[in-house]
Amino acid sequence: MTNPKRVEIGWPGLGITVTAELDERNAALAQSLWDALPYRSLQGHALVAGHHLYHVAPVHGLLHQAATYKVEDRRFEPDGTIFASRLQHLGIKYGELTEPMPATPIGKILPSDLDSLVEAGHAVWEAVYTTKKPVIAEVRRADGVSGHSLPRLTAADPVTDALIGDLHAETERIWLEPPQELVDLHEGRIASGAGSFETVLTTVLFVNGETRPLGYASYGGLVRAAYEDMSMEALRHMARLLIAVPGEFLGYCGLEKVWAFTQRVLERVDRLDDRDDFVALMAHMALYVNCLGGWNLHLFPWQLGDHLRRVSASA
Repeated sequence: MTNPKRVEIGWPGLGITVTAELDERNAALAQSLWDALPYRSLQGHALVAGHHLYHVAPVHGLLHQAATYKVEDRRFEPDGTIFASRLQHLGIKYGELTEPMPATPIGKILPSDLDSLVEAGHAVWEAVYTTKKPVIAEVRRADGVSGHSLPRLTAADPVTDALIGDLHAETERIWLEPPQELVDLHEGRIASGAGSFETVLTTVLFVNGETRPLGYASYGGLVRAAYEDMSMEALRHMARLLIAVPGEFLGYCGLEKVWAFTQRVLERVDRLDDRDDFVALMAHMALYVNCLGGWNLHLFPWQLGDHLRRVSASA
């Protein structure tokens, strides 16, 4: 057995760092993460599934790399298990999970650091649910230095490559700072007037409901379909079907840059014959939209529903 790859995951704002070992259960996925280090990302917390941390990892390969080993139900994995997700997430179970779903483990937090992991989990929950103070995660090799960079894919077609460059620059700009468009939206500054009877909560709710599947399912799905040998004609057709309507709606709700990028993507789709160019463009849109989704989940006023609490079936 080869020596395990040791990774440090730190939250400088919390003064907490834990050490993890990547393992061989999904060696290719673990290697993709290892190759992407170091990086920083907005730390998120599961809002439905339970005691689970996750953040968007700037690793394009997570969208499409096949797993060689899956667990059927992540609820029963040990606390401290690290998962790689095709939603472009790096996740860590730190306590009880309620959502039964298959998952792809790539490593585990050292037992000696599990108490610190729980402390971080509770602090991140407080930040996401109540304070809205962003918590930034730093992921680096245990023997390496901190740092951050976003990978930049290229396209042979110069117009497509220029679009990818603009997407990469915008994603870098908002990666660690909340996008002003989302800040304005959550503070009620909506130029289009979206929100019946001047409501804001309904609009941010619908924005969340469109942004997450647009990144996770539409753009991420197009990347996976390209790697699964769907024909270019079918890929172009599916892209037009999947991205136009949510992109336009998000623009109306205040995410005008999403709609502007969507229109540029749609303009390029019918001209894309190179599969690698298609993948590069869709992967960058996925990372951009997934970044927006992470910020939207952080900014959303979840505490407004604090009076709504789960009751037992017998209640």
